[in-house]
Amino acid sequence: MTDDLLQPIFPEWPAPARVHSLVTTRVGGVSRGPYASLNLGEHVGDDPRCVAENRRRLRRWLPAEPHWLRQVHGTTVALLDRAAAPSAAPGMKAGDEPQVADAAVTRTAGVVCAVQVADCLPVLLCDRDGTVVGVAHAGWRGLAAGVIERTVAAMGTDPARLMAWLGPAIGPDSFEVGDDVREAFLRHEARAAFAFLPRDNGKWLANLYLLARQRLEACGVRAVYAEQACTFSEPQRFYSYRRDRITGRMAALVWLA
Repeated sequence: MTDDLLQPIFPEWPAPARVHSLVTTRVGGVSRGPYASLNLGEHVGDDPRCVAENRRRLRRWLPAEPHWLRQVHGTTVALLDRAAAPSAAPGMKAGDEPQVADAAVTRTAGVVCAVQVADCLPVLLCDRDGTVVGVAHAGWRGLAAGVIERTVAAMGTDPARLMAWLGPAIGPDSFEVGDDVREAFLRHEARAAFAFLPRDNGKWLANLYLLARQRLEACGVRAVYAEQACTFSEPQRFYSYRRDRITGRMAALVWLA
């Protein structure tokens, strides 16, 4: 524990004792304006000194510096061990860039996998034996393209031995999308239609949680738990890109002790 004012969410799932995880909220940092207060994103226009202090406060809850990624709404999975130097860590060489990926997996104790979110769905994964953990950044583009499938495959174990936890994201009553988004999922699986409700304006309300559950189930991951807190509808607690456009980023993190 620390004396910081961070108010992270601790996943409620029956993970093994070696598995540790948390998701930050926007509470407990020093950023101001649209980034108030615990913005962890260096790429959103916030004062870099504030981001550095926010990351320092988060670091006090963790066993090591997180492995920050450069996320592009893709499906690349970073396979992390101690040899992969964390970005923004002390001693990082000038010009070094975070790895381009939207998910991370590790079997190494003390290595902190992380993704940043502000409406997109963070998906945490672990096996029942506590030997491997992973996290995926599942916005609709990555989800439709297969980021969950790629992450499950990268964990290298029987999917039936895995469990997943779905963190806070934009909720099914707030995520309005067009035909293009719906069709991107229907091309993959017809039952994705159940995750879209029609609106009078010709748009659809999309349920990221249901879409993620469908993808996990298709992979063989049956044990799925969820927070289901809507980032869009809780502005005091969460950042939301869809709601505010200019905003900060939260982080979902998982590691092995």
